[in-house]
Amino acid sequence: MRDDLPVWRSLMFVPVTAEKFVRTGADRGADAIILDLEDAVAPSQKDHARTLIAGAIPQVSRNGADVVVRVNRPWRLLVRDLEAAVIAGVHTLMLTKVDSPEHVCACGEIVAELEAERGLPAGRIKFIALVENAVGFFRVDQIARCHSRLVGISLGSEDFAADVGMQSEPEGLFYPKQQTIFAARAAGIMPMGFIGSIADFRDQEAFRAIVRRSRRLGFICASAVHPLQVAVLNEEFSPDPAEVERARRMIAAYEDAYAKGLGAVQFEGAMIDVPVVERARSVVRRAAALAARA
Repeated sequence: MRDDLPVWRSLMFVPVTAEKFVRTGADRGADAIILDLEDAVAPSQKDHARTLIAGAIPQVSRNGADVVVRVNRPWRLLVRDLEAAVIAGVHTLMLTKVDSPEHVCACGEIVAELEAERGLPAGRIKFIALVENAVGFFRVDQIARCHSRLVGISLGSEDFAADVGMQSEPEGLFYPKQQTIFAARAAGIMPMGFIGSIADFRDQEAFRAIVRRSRRLGFICASAVHPLQVAVLNEEFSPDPAEVERARRMIAAYEDAYAKGLGAVQFEGAMIDVPVVERARSVVRRAAALAARA
């Protein structure tokens, strides 16, 4: 993946209009806080919500979390959201209902103009693309590689399932979610999410099993709708110490064999070669990045 991506395990949604959640959001341990202007905000409150972003930023970021703003899709709302959200302190914009690369590029043009007008560093504000319908899914590879601001892409389970007329269950989501992973990896950006529904947060063990499986399939981080989900995401999207130590031993064993002119070597009862060792290097890099963030 690209070396300029944020280091995230968990991103927690906080309705920007919910003063209590804005005040306490920084204490939940999420790597990023998503100030939501979209689904969590009633239509009658959209204008008011935009005025709250600047005041919410120092509150939700006080413990080091990056600030993400989820914007609306209808263009008349979206342009107003961008006008309000392209300000100092915002790290990333989550673009919703993305169904074409042209949508992302148009947002990129508007944001570039706003950065220039407001004296912000060019290109500083990044994008997450949230694909939520069948039209967008069949363009997911084009979307993932369409703009330099993109750092991650996710398939929205609930909206996508509703659009295609299925339940948001792992069986139906496996294929589109896996394709999203492949598109993200090919583009060098983060595959975000997990294979399941984000809505059911009370069964912690079931949620943990979903996240653990999703990490094994290639996801790197995900969003949470409830603080209970944050700790699970942080734990499951972090390599545990035993995994990191084994990866280091594997790398050392392989490098020793390589120095002796061997291309494959036995390691703790298994044969290892280049792709296996590259996975181990990824584990070590991930652990180092998380340690640096902490």
